[in-house]
Amino acid sequence: MAKADVQAVETEDEYIHVRFRDPDEFETIRTPDWAANAARDVSEGAEVRTGKREGSDDWEVQSVLIKKNVGEEKAREQAREIVEKIES
Repeated sequence: MAKADVQAVETEDEYIHVRFRDPDEFETIRTPDWAANAARDVSEGAEVRTGKREGSDDWEVQSVLIKKNVGEEKAREQAREIVEKIES
């Protein structure tokens, strides 16, 4: 699994979307409960979108959604911490 770097940060509705991988790279994208539980240890209310590539059984973090009230810089830091926690 390749180490992910932040590709984009966008604020929408009540979340800041911190994107690590292009959603078009994946056949399937889900927001699993187990990943959200891990993310909430770092940032309350955070969600994680994971993707599975065609022909692979591995799930990778596509993006992390952080509550908008933390601000973009803090969201970027928290998202990196979440990805590190999940993918290590």
